[in-house]
Amino acid sequence: MRFIDPHVHMSSRTTDDYEAMRDAGIVAVIEPAFWLGQPRTNVGSFIDYYASLLGWERFRAAQFGIKHYCTMGLNSKEANNEALAEAVMEILPQYVAKEGVVAVGEIGYDDQTELEDKYYRAQLELAKEVDLPVMIHTPHRDKKAGTTRSMDVALEHGLPPHKVIVDHNNEETVKETLDRGFWAAFTIYPKTKMGKERMAAVIEQYGSERIIVDSSADWGSSDPLAVPKCAAVMQERGISDEDIETCCYKNALAAYGQSGQFNESDWLDRDKIDQSNLFEGNSVLRGQEPFIEK
Repeated sequence: MRFIDPHVHMSSRTTDDYEAMRDAGIVAVIEPAFWLGQPRTNVGSFIDYYASLLGWERFRAAQFGIKHYCTMGLNSKEANNEALAEAVMEILPQYVAKEGVVAVGEIGYDDQTELEDKYYRAQLELAKEVDLPVMIHTPHRDKKAGTTRSMDVALEHGLPPHKVIVDHNNEETVKETLDRGFWAAFTIYPKTKMGKERMAAVIEQYGSERIIVDSSADWGSSDPLAVPKCAAVMQERGISDEDIETCCYKNALAAYGQSGQFNESDWLDRDKIDQSNLFEGNSVLRGQEPFIEK
């Protein structure tokens, strides 16, 4: 079975993770623009980071047989520095137009401040202008109210629900997200957010329509193999292969395929791996013999 991980922060993962993901059946990943774990202090930090998502990280993934895409946005935590947020909004339009960008995101609320609301709304307008889907980050605190607010504001700005992926759902938010016609994505974490057994129970209750499974793996306690591991738990519980493929592959393809940048042929007909290739003079290898796919 093939898998897509449509929310994973590979910049904070190792090449060993890419190898393990490929071996587990992951064929494509989407990396949302994220925060560093500490505040950025100037717009140049964003410029270099955005460039790395479009350049080095796409190259690094391809060296292990995985197609890499990204979303571009100003993270909700970073929206609270108004001067810096204004500078980021000046440069963001040029990055959302780049090849391989499949959505504006991840955007939304963290502490649900006035500044978070201001820049969430500004980025929703940007998504409309460039006709891209939106990936919403729902807050970890006061999640139910924050999720409802995220959807209310998206609708207020004229975003059709089928163009909006609401991520970090849980049992408390899933029904409203689905009832209102949005895509409901779930982050599978080892100890927090959603676990594998809980995710399987959600599929048993609601089915697989418009439900997306991802790992959101980053520099913290997380698992880049969460999607295939969750699929294995679903299989053990008797969930059909069709439902598993729908929530672990097909729905991500349908949701982000609306960008025109995310196509199954990209990985079914991908170039063969050649680790002798370089990116701006740099290799993923450290003295190892390069692997060249026959």
